[in-house]
Amino acid sequence: MLAWLTGRPDISAWLWGGGTAIVLANLFMEIAKGLGKGEFGLDVIAALAMSGALFLGEYLAGTIIAVMFAGGEALEDFAQRRARRELTALLERIPRTATRFTGVQFEEVPIECIAPGDRVLVRGGEVLSVDGSLKDDTALLDESALTGEALPVQHRSGEHLMSGTINAGNPFEMVASRSANESTYAGIARLVEAAKSTKAPMARLADRYALIFLAVTLLVAGLAWLFSGQAVRALAVLVVATPCPLILAVPVALISGVSRCAGKGILVKGGGPLEMLTRATTVLLDKTGTITGGRARLLEIKVRNDLDPNEILRLAASIDQGSHHVVARAFVAAARERGLDLRPASDLQELPGSGIRGRIDGHNIAVGGWDFIRPITDDSDFSRELEFWIKREGTVAIAVAKDRILAGAFLLADEVRPEAGTVLRQLREAGCKRIVLATGDRKDLAESLASFLDVDNIVAEMKPEDKIRLVETEKVVAPVMMVGDGVNDAPALAAASVGVAMGAGGAAASAEAADVVILIDRLDRLVSAVRIANRSRRIALQSVYVGMGLSCVGMVVAAFGYLAPIEGALAQEAIDVIAILNALRALGRPLRLWAHGKYLSQQELFELEAEHRNLISIVDEIRHTSDRIQHLSNADVRESLAKLEVLLREQLLPHEKRDDGELYPLLRRRLGSSHALAGMSRTHMEIRRQVHHLSSLSRAVGFVGPSSEQLEEIQRLLHGLDAVVRLHFAQEQEIYRALEGD
Repeated sequence: MLAWLTGRPDISAWLWGGGTAIVLANLFMEIAKGLGKGEFGLDVIAALAMSGALFLGEYLAGTIIAVMFAGGEALEDFAQRRARRELTALLERIPRTATRFTGVQFEEVPIECIAPGDRVLVRGGEVLSVDGSLKDDTALLDESALTGEALPVQHRSGEHLMSGTINAGNPFEMVASRSANESTYAGIARLVEAAKSTKAPMARLADRYALIFLAVTLLVAGLAWLFSGQAVRALAVLVVATPCPLILAVPVALISGVSRCAGKGILVKGGGPLEMLTRATTVLLDKTGTITGGRARLLEIKVRNDLDPNEILRLAASIDQGSHHVVARAFVAAARERGLDLRPASDLQELPGSGIRGRIDGHNIAVGGWDFIRPITDDSDFSRELEFWIKREGTVAIAVAKDRILAGAFLLADEVRPEAGTVLRQLREAGCKRIVLATGDRKDLAESLASFLDVDNIVAEMKPEDKIRLVETEKVVAPVMMVGDGVNDAPALAAASVGVAMGAGGAAASAEAADVVILIDRLDRLVSAVRIANRSRRIALQSVYVGMGLSCVGMVVAAFGYLAPIEGALAQEAIDVIAILNALRALGRPLRLWAHGKYLSQQELFELEAEHRNLISIVDEIRHTSDRIQHLSNADVRESLAKLEVLLREQLLPHEKRDDGELYPLLRRRLGSSHALAGMSRTHMEIRRQVHHLSSLSRAVGFVGPSSEQLEEIQRLLHGLDAVVRLHFAQEQEIYRALEGD
């Protein structure tokens, strides 16, 4: 340009022509490679336009086309780097060394030297290099890189820690459970590499229409030349038809969708799986770890009438801290969820698979299965009642003895995820027409789920090869999405049109075989992935249609001589920018999430759910009081009711009042409706009414104690209050999660 402005057009022509020739030579090589692979793309039009510009001496126009084409590819590179920021950050943060205890002191060693059983020191701010269990009392970890959870997570002694998380608190020691190559972080890193190298089938959308678009372009250019007699008009048509929107906009939109998923804790292995999420209309769901949480959770507690259930839970969980049994870990987690103060026990003796004994707070405590506890305790009415009570299908019972006297029992089960019903409904709204539950469990257990889950079919007692056959059968009718988490699901995940692994607690084999890995332990992330995929594909198609439409208009204008080649090149540059910037919208949140700020942030959701977890012990106390009140003395009845009333009035009712006075009005404003959540407010009224009624009944109980009618009324009221509060908490959780934006 400087040469042209200083009166040396000959030099400027050579420079412009030389620059165009360099880009054109590179483009010809790319076209030749594509033809060798059987691929034929629209970049042929760009090559023809640059060749025509050089042949007709339109060197500036040729340069603009070359800059446009190379600049568009540079913009795509930028978009991909921006879109993959969350994913590549995982690779960049892989630790290279770890601090291992050698028996005498700690020393820095390469992570390849860490073996299962090694003691590893993790300092503040360091990334965990291997999976393991916490040796110290507590650890505070930032797990956002893996799970998307914004708040640091507190872990207790013995709990599993994932590699790739960051120590957000004080230094701690852990015991490695896997080598670095087998750990969570290494597996995710391999998934990232796969995501980088995957090409989306939809990225060939432009190629599928290449011949038609090329034929139309050449026809319009030929007619313009034929009727005008001016070759420059044909060149202008070719320049305007340069198909950068088709070549670039689609992959930009898809890789932007991959980035959005990564920000939600969903790892998608490229644009191809993202597009397939939009096409799958049949969903096969595994049960354990997918529909259910995949781990035992405390359901009910039954203890002797003279004992405090929370105290027995505290003693038993304190003993179980010394066991590595999966049920023991679930038991300890349940105690910590209730905020109980667990203490270290002494004289621990464990019979693997049966139970564990120890001493704590001056008492000999034994915890284990019924066959382990029953022989060391005396026969009594309570033991016979408890033996009948624990025989419940689909549950695991833990019995507790205190000083060789049967204290009580706890029922644990792998419960259906609270969000499962909402997820199934939202999957149907997102376009899934058929949902099948495929499980290796017994048929009766599977059918019990079907009684309240909205599924179209249940196939039970399946082996891995059976799941593959089911996937292949369903694929004949429609594309299939398979969702699972276990090793036995891996073959079906690989065989499905798109496999989705619940990777937070699932097997590494399933994560490796799947196309999509949900890194946070929430099934509703599956709906988020489908919604993000649908939006990304929609934006990609919008970019294609806008780009093609504007290019066609420009071709017609150029054919009639209203656009010179240089003007056509500038117009096409503007079209490219419009199409690609539109594709980049897939990186951001949908406009509906910004409107009125109506959706909950992830942090707000975590805080609301934490409030409910903190109140669960109060709800349990309602049930415990109802169960034991008929066995208590008159004085104990009055004391028990008074204690419960204090808990309800000082903790439960203030929580409900804050919800009704602060949270619900905020949500109503965000939703733009003064009537929203009216049914939930009505439930608050019912809870307050029942608590007031309980107070009236308690005052009516005289020193002689309640009559049989009063006792029956109190129990009926407590059963009703327990059911109402539990259902209300579940409904609120459904509403809160539905208000969390994608």
